[in-house]
Amino acid sequence: MDYRARYINVEETNESYKTQQRDNDLSKDESDIFEEMSFSNTTSQSDHVHPMDVQMAMFHCADGFLKQLMVTKLSQCQYALPLLVPDPFTQQIEFPFWTFRQIGKSWKTKNTHNEIISQIQPIYKAQAPMVAFFRFGSVSSSKSELMNSLINEKHNTFFHRNCSGSSRTRVLMDGVVEIAWYCPSGKNTDKFTDCVAFCNLHGDAGDHDKQLQILTEMASVNVVLLPKLDRNDKSAKIIQNLYRDRKPLICLFTEDESAVIETKKGKFKIGLKDRNQSNVCKELRRATNHCLSYLELDSNFSLEDVSKHSDILRVDEEDDDGCKTGRKAAQQMMCLLENKHLTEIKESFLPHQGKLWHQWSQKNKELHRPQAEELEMDISRKQANLRRIREQQHAVNIHIFMQSFINEIHVHAENKIYFLKWLGIFLDEYISKDISALHQKYDEQWSTVVKLKESNEKSEKLAAEQTKLEKISEELQTATFGLEHIMREIGQIYESCSSVKKNKTDLQFHFSSLPTLAAEMMISGFPLELMDGDAAHVPVIWISAVLDELIQKLGDQRVFVLSVLGIQSSGKSTMLNAMFGLQFAISAGRCTRGAFMQLVRVSDEMKTHMNFDYILVVDTEGLHALELAGRSTRHHDNELATFVVGIGNLTLINIFGENPSEMQDILQIVVQAFLRMKKVKLNPSCMFVHQNVSDVTAIEKHGGKETTAEDPG
Repeated sequence: MDYRARYINVEETNESYKTQQRDNDLSKDESDIFEEMSFSNTTSQSDHVHPMDVQMAMFHCADGFLKQLMVTKLSQCQYALPLLVPDPFTQQIEFPFWTFRQIGKSWKTKNTHNEIISQIQPIYKAQAPMVAFFRFGSVSSSKSELMNSLINEKHNTFFHRNCSGSSRTRVLMDGVVEIAWYCPSGKNTDKFTDCVAFCNLHGDAGDHDKQLQILTEMASVNVVLLPKLDRNDKSAKIIQNLYRDRKPLICLFTEDESAVIETKKGKFKIGLKDRNQSNVCKELRRATNHCLSYLELDSNFSLEDVSKHSDILRVDEEDDDGCKTGRKAAQQMMCLLENKHLTEIKESFLPHQGKLWHQWSQKNKELHRPQAEELEMDISRKQANLRRIREQQHAVNIHIFMQSFINEIHVHAENKIYFLKWLGIFLDEYISKDISALHQKYDEQWSTVVKLKESNEKSEKLAAEQTKLEKISEELQTATFGLEHIMREIGQIYESCSSVKKNKTDLQFHFSSLPTLAAEMMISGFPLELMDGDAAHVPVIWISAVLDELIQKLGDQRVFVLSVLGIQSSGKSTMLNAMFGLQFAISAGRCTRGAFMQLVRVSDEMKTHMNFDYILVVDTEGLHALELAGRSTRHHDNELATFVVGIGNLTLINIFGENPSEMQDILQIVVQAFLRMKKVKLNPSCMFVHQNVSDVTAIEKHGGKETTAEDPG
């Protein structure tokens, strides 16, 4: 819940400061500093538990889902993640591959034409050079602290000896390898021009042969920290082999005062003793960049490569039966998507949420917004139209993809969460390439529109370019395919069956069991779509049935509804995920479409303070940025804002950056929503959250002032 949690401050008791009094009270002239303050062999009070030992103890005791949650949270806080973990009892090395599966990274690089290219990838797929750091023997400088200054001087990515709460002894961290990625922003201030992975082997590398071997084989650049060179040292042979290897090597000597020297191509020597830390860091960064500049492409590594290494005795995904079963079932479903274009999938695989549902939504709005002179006959005709559309929707066949999904979560309930998570992972991977290309196209078109606006270009040309931008935005939405669309289809299958009061012939289970599946997913921590953003409509029949099922399973609990509003790409979902440990989809650019709800159980300790049993968190799509602010867009934004403000006990209004026009835009929408609440006698509250931290690839997508993302919180 708090990125500062690992900095544990231990209060010392008064007893630790007791002075040792002598029997006779000496006068100040007779006191002897050499006697009274001399070093003695007596040991001081034992150190408290090392904060990283606490983290690793929790990691060892956690199940697969909690481990994944911990590592995802560490990543959100810009901390290093456990890559190789020795078993505390057997020393068997485990690679916790599963824990990385939910982490995505985004960065920007420049191509040979100096054009900025955006990259958005799941981290386990990312190909990047690895810089591996090792320590041999006992050294006076902190390796982890040096690595922090190399990546980000303002944030302790790696915990080190000078961090608050650190202690001299640690039990569970020795032999652990941690990894962190540097993700550039495409600016001239970047420390490295491309994504780079930094690995840190804790403890004396000479005592951890297997970890050392794995890293040196996979690393693009090796960095060694040691006091001095000694042919008789136990690690001399290892260091000699590293020097003779073709891979670049940087040696940092804690007992040497010399500046950076390149002894031969790709081999550097840097002294640390009595030297300015800032200068050392600049030299190390320059040497590292020099080494990276002439690397070949095949020297890059990915986490998938690590899992295939022969010296790793255990990969968590392969040793857990539930994880393997869930993955196999998800892979079988993905086979049905082979050779299918993304734009075709929704239309053919998910027909119940297509044109018929959109027509029904529009007709339903017309029915509930009667005209002044509308007759009873007109209302009756509209109701008949709605029934006819529902009958047509009910007659549509359920695709085999959906049949497989419903069957899987019905029959294999014990592996349901693994199956759902794997399916989400595979779907993200399936669409990532096309989505990334569309984001790039969107970036370029956005820049064109912004330039035209700044140059006060003729409105005809600007309108044409804005139309192109809207078209790309629609393509992005069409190409998006995830668990939320599958659940939306189930919702529409249920609504069509419920409306005609008849089960579908190709549905293996009775339609009344479908809300139970959704309720169980919500209890397990999955978000559920509350408002369909494509149709701009709430499937009331479906949502009511799911909530009724939740009440059946949990009892009639007290619920506090917290909703959030903000411009697109302003970090709403990221903020909610960080605050509550949730799983809302996060991505730069338009991602969440509509509104999603997720259930958070309030701990017994907090119930007494809050007087609620659950918090229902409602995340919304971003309000459109100014470049897309057409009449239909403003109308959609007003509908969305009115809905989430109306259902929330408290609405968080998320404001990003310092652009006054942005603030004015969102304030107008929010004020209108609150004025509408007065008409229906609702009195919700709102809270404004102003933040300057966003995804590095979001800048072009929301039209706001460019800011840096230095603050890890």
